[in-house]
Amino acid sequence: MSVTYAQGFSAAGVAAGISAVPGKKDLALVVNNGPLDAVAGVFTTNRFCAAPVRWSSAIVADGHAKAVVLNSGGANACTGQAGYEQSRATAKAAAQLLGAEADDIAVCSTGLIGELLPLQHILAGVQEAYGALAAGEQAGSDASVAIMTTDTTPKTFTVQGSGYRVGGMVKGSGMIAPQLATMLCVITTDAVVSSGQLQAALGAAADRTFNRIDVDGCMSTNDTLLIMASGASKVEPDPDEFNNLIAQACASLARQIIGDAEGSSHDVRITVSGAKSEDEALVCARAIAASNLLKCAIYGNDPNWGRVVSSLGTVPLERAAYDADQVDVTINAIKVCDGGKPGRDRSEVDMTPREVHIDVDLHAGGEQATVWTDDLTNEYVHINADYES
Repeated sequence: MSVTYAQGFSAAGVAAGISAVPGKKDLALVVNNGPLDAVAGVFTTNRFCAAPVRWSSAIVADGHAKAVVLNSGGANACTGQAGYEQSRATAKAAAQLLGAEADDIAVCSTGLIGELLPLQHILAGVQEAYGALAAGEQAGSDASVAIMTTDTTPKTFTVQGSGYRVGGMVKGSGMIAPQLATMLCVITTDAVVSSGQLQAALGAAADRTFNRIDVDGCMSTNDTLLIMASGASKVEPDPDEFNNLIAQACASLARQIIGDAEGSSHDVRITVSGAKSEDEALVCARAIAASNLLKCAIYGNDPNWGRVVSSLGTVPLERAAYDADQVDVTINAIKVCDGGKPGRDRSEVDMTPREVHIDVDLHAGGEQATVWTDDLTNEYVHINADYES
């Protein structure tokens, strides 16, 4: 049911004529019907952040929002003041329908950078979506489809807590790198929680999930991750349980992005252990995940561990201390590098499963970190050579 799984939320997804694909659903509206209107958000750190990111980050700063309008088909990024006014106009149109103020409405966009949106289509779409608002499964599904761009499938999550619910949806398939991903994500809960609780839970969860996936090393201008609480369950959750469920939601949605990465044929889990600190393990895992040579090798079903250690070796000593002559690399349970030199023959590695597990042990400490990535295929190149939102 996606964002409508939690009580107190309604949603819709409509075809507003924004997308280049005729008839595609391309505008979603998610409304928090209360009684609470708590919200929190995490946004891209890209210095060319899009107009809707600037609008929405300001909106959620006070911890309150009644709805969010999301569109695919255009990013409204690098569009100057005119683009910002489009986000404002979108929020104002939704607010008028909902009996709210414009600064109660968040706005999210995704698609091609550098072009203004067809505003009349956006405004008409908001009107149509308002008329289609519902709290059922289909409404949540329609919303999750409307935010897709190169995604091949909608990505949703639901979980039951102790008397309350959490639901969510995300879009993302390419332009995905550590520090969020090219994604729009909305998580909803009917728990009674404050905006401060939401921000703490979301920030911690994002750091270990969306910030640890890397499809192609490219950071988006539009990444937006929102969480909204309606309080409709009237249940004040146990803080640890609530934080855990938000972490589960983010982990599932982030993993679904990797599973639907543009053109991918393998999902790759990279775990670096034996580090002196988690930060050191993470910087090493990210260096490995960023290697296009490794991604190409994995596409070719080649467990080329030389690509792993050569990428690992680019991490400066001051960022991660380890002895190269102590490093082990294991691929799909076969230790192919033993102490910085050849281990078992790489021909023993079975590369046919969708998931590839690369485990690196630095033998320098007791901390570890995991990053997910995927392989780099011909299809990825074709998708992005022909990309049109």
